[in-house]
Amino acid sequence: MANHIVSSYDTDLQNLRRSIAEMGGIAEKMMADASHALVRRDVGLAQSVIAADPRLDGLQREIEERAILLIARRQPMAIDLRETISAIRVSGDLERIGDLAKNVAKRVVAISDQVQLQKIVVGVEHMSELVQAQLKDVLDAYATQDTKAAFDVWERDGDIDSLYTSLFRELLTYMMEDPRNITFCTHLLFCAKNVERIGDHTTNIAETIHYLVTGETLAGDRPKNDRSSFATAESPAGA
Repeated sequence: MANHIVSSYDTDLQNLRRSIAEMGGIAEKMMADASHALVRRDVGLAQSVIAADPRLDGLQREIEERAILLIARRQPMAIDLRETISAIRVSGDLERIGDLAKNVAKRVVAISDQVQLQKIVVGVEHMSELVQAQLKDVLDAYATQDTKAAFDVWERDGDIDSLYTSLFRELLTYMMEDPRNITFCTHLLFCAKNVERIGDHTTNIAETIHYLVTGETLAGDRPKNDRSSFATAESPAGA
């Protein structure tokens, strides 16, 4: 990107990019740690995720404030204006990703003394790994302004929705089979939903990248395969 006549203008934009990169790193670690804490029943790791959230919140507020000041002082046009607006949008999505990772961590603390259905936990872990890959890829795409990579993330969202719907049905079935599973499965269902929502925020970022580079909204409906609202569980045998 070409340098501006006023060097401090370039510094303002570079600072926004660095802060977004820092937020991205924190959000990635929070999500990975929350997933590992769930699988390992690691309450200490879960609590570290919860403790990391204020830093992410603070960065989001700083980015928003600096972006608003930049618009007021520089009155940017075209790509510079889009980059400033995009920084506000992306920081908002990353802040929400941190909140959702924190929610998973809170559930880990809540179910730490519960008997776990490990094969279902592994299903949530698999979905989390797919979403973590989406988050990494979309952050790389933002850093390089790669619309093709961003569109690839956007298209993968339907796969996450399908997996969530499958987990939703399976968890309902376990709850119907044995009422003792209800508490654990309910918490795990919320974990899975939080992971699915993180996937939605990665697609938001992908759409922002397209807007940043092209100045246009990404055409077409977002791929959605979440059928959990219509899902039913199979009745246990002999019921």
